[in-house]
Amino acid sequence: MDGQSMPGGSLAAKVKGALRMPRFVARGTGRLTILFAALCILALAYNFFFVYVKPDEFGIKVIRIGLHRGVQKEVYGPGLHVVLPFGLQEMYRLPKDIQVLELTNYPQTAALRSRNERAAHIQTSDGFFVDIDVSILYRIIDPYLVFTTIGPGALFEDNGIIPKAEPALKATLGELTTEEFYNSPLRVIKAQAARDMLNREMVKKGLHVEEVLVRYFKYSEEIQKNIEEKKLKDQLVFKNQAEARAATEEAILKKIEQEGKVIAAVEMEKGRAYVTRKTAERDLYARKKKADADLLVKLAEAEKVKLKNAAMEGVGAERMVGLKMADAYKGLEVIILPSDGPQGVNPLNLGNTLKLFDVRKGGAK
Repeated sequence: MDGQSMPGGSLAAKVKGALRMPRFVARGTGRLTILFAALCILALAYNFFFVYVKPDEFGIKVIRIGLHRGVQKEVYGPGLHVVLPFGLQEMYRLPKDIQVLELTNYPQTAALRSRNERAAHIQTSDGFFVDIDVSILYRIIDPYLVFTTIGPGALFEDNGIIPKAEPALKATLGELTTEEFYNSPLRVIKAQAARDMLNREMVKKGLHVEEVLVRYFKYSEEIQKNIEEKKLKDQLVFKNQAEARAATEEAILKKIEQEGKVIAAVEMEKGRAYVTRKTAERDLYARKKKADADLLVKLAEAEKVKLKNAAMEGVGAERMVGLKMADAYKGLEVIILPSDGPQGVNPLNLGNTLKLFDVRKGGAK
């Protein structure tokens, strides 16, 4: 009995458990269904009632049914905006960033995400045709004005900038001659003139051209060849002219150098002559002053002798001479002189001695 009751009880438990499981499964499935339905409703509501405007876009709302029908002047910025579905309202988006229009016959050279059109075909002022690759950089400054004057979507390209680009380029760059296209500064001036001409029309429609950049231009093969040959000839002429001017300038330079050397030599000679003259003047002055000094010294010496002679002729001079003669006689031990006659010498007769030496005329006193 116990052995039979255990298996029987176990089976009953299994049956009860099996009966309970569908209820839990049904409850979980119902919750998932509700969550999925809610997500679907949210997704539908997002898609039907909201429009996302990107950071680099303008939003323009159009109301087709209601009190304020038509294009709304309010410009919507980045973010989610409520829009009624089923054609009642619609949000149009226009780019806010810089747009690029490439006029080129080489699309592989164009900028990424740019609008590409064929190169501008322009006739120069002297009658030749040239294909020009141009990059036009512009942007929308008034999306409401663009929308109402040109239209939604990409119509600002098709009906706005593209139809006006080539005529403006023809009007400005077409003023250049074939050769002037190789003049970069002049070409830039004409490109800026094309930009200004475009802006005079585009600003009225809410667009503004930032830059018109001429990237490349190409004539027909025959014209290109003629131009290159002419340019080479012109360059050869310019080269010869430049060489001739260089030779002339070199001759002028050599002449100036020679004149400078001559002037320097003359000035050096003048300097040496000046030094010689000043040296001679200095020596002459020195000799003159020395001669004057010598003359003064000699005059002083003569004056001294004169004064001395005058002093010797004064009172007491005879006695001084006698004393000097007496001193002279002191060294004589023996002298034999005649003592008689007119030429006799009597050392005791001082007067005759003075007369003998021509110190005093006449006899002794």
